[in-house]
Amino acid sequence: MSNTAYTTVTIIGLAVITVVSRGFFLFPEREVPIPDWLQRGLKVAPLAALAAVIVPEIVMTQGHLISTWQDARLPAALVTTLWYAWRPGVLGPLLAGLAAYLPLRLICGW
Repeated sequence: MSNTAYTTVTIIGLAVITVVSRGFFLFPEREVPIPDWLQRGLKVAPLAALAAVIVPEIVMTQGHLISTWQDARLPAALVTTLWYAWRPGVLGPLLAGLAAYLPLRLICGW
């Protein structure tokens, strides 16, 4: 088989796997019962995934923990968290975090 054939078979296989996995709950004619423990877990899954992506970006550089408190990400994360505790939302904490991060990064060089 040529490279093109392998690529075509791989793309078709991935498409089939995607359709089957995403359509799993759409194929049955009646509702599929989901256990309570799984429903509870699915409620916190997006938060856990977000934390798994964001936390390393805040506390690590080049694969190592940051070694100084003079990193603009730390105060920005603190300001963002405090703003969210004061007024929950999306835009407010984002702007507050950027307002803390940019001066420290651009002016102070952190």
